[in-house]
Amino acid sequence: MPGTLYLCATPIGNLEDITLRVLRILKEVDLIAAEDTRNTIKLLNHFEIKTPMTSYHEFNKVEKGPVLVEQLLEGKNIALVTDAGTPAVSDPGELLVQMAVEAGVPVTSLPGACACVTALTISGLSTRRFCFEAFLPQEKKDRRRILESLKDETRTIIIYEAPHRLLPTLEELYETLGNRRISICKELTKKYETAFRTDLASSIEHYRNNEPKGEFVLVIEGRSFDEINREETENWLELTVEEHMKHYLDQGMDKKEAMKAVAKDRGVSKQEIYKQLL
Repeated sequence: MPGTLYLCATPIGNLEDITLRVLRILKEVDLIAAEDTRNTIKLLNHFEIKTPMTSYHEFNKVEKGPVLVEQLLEGKNIALVTDAGTPAVSDPGELLVQMAVEAGVPVTSLPGACACVTALTISGLSTRRFCFEAFLPQEKKDRRRILESLKDETRTIIIYEAPHRLLPTLEELYETLGNRRISICKELTKKYETAFRTDLASSIEHYRNNEPKGEFVLVIEGRSFDEINREETENWLELTVEEHMKHYLDQGMDKKEAMKAVAKDRGVSKQEIYKQLL
């Protein structure tokens, strides 16, 4: 029988946020695969855990993944931990999970701290629907493509950013998305936790005068449906009623259906469209 791969969430700052279940599993497994063994040993020492460790990170994941899967297939139980938070979320653990699943190894997640959800819940912005982009790509072309795709995103947007790239990222967001509300979070769960609730324009001015320090989670307001509907209506109004009708007739609609669609687009009654056509 194969062993189990346990995805163990570790604290993102405050050590009290580790769960009793994670502590038990870290003690019981045969091996802990850690993103940075130097970082994880501090956690293990604090809780007096003596389980052997091995490194598994972004730069060895392709070579090390099959080795860990082979050990799992031999019956060993392995706990995967990242430096902070939940493994496999914007993390090389994603690849190990895929390899384990393909090999038929049981995989289970032990929930706990996650920086993106923690920042979202204290942001003061809508939490019902959100999208997580993690770190934006460094390649300019890919970065621009993702930013453009977010332009009409109506869900709350969550992005991770390093201090040296924070200001350029805020400027790019402002250029692409316009002035949106934003909550800039850092030191989450720690003594000096902050959620800087402002807008993109004001945040740019702030960080031009104050050097960013720490790792940041940006929670950005999504675009409102009202704004999108208003813009779409304005675009339709640039057409004549006849041109607008032709747009739908060319799609195979009959005249009655087309009139109904045109009236909805322009925010008027079907009778009004009929009068204008006459």
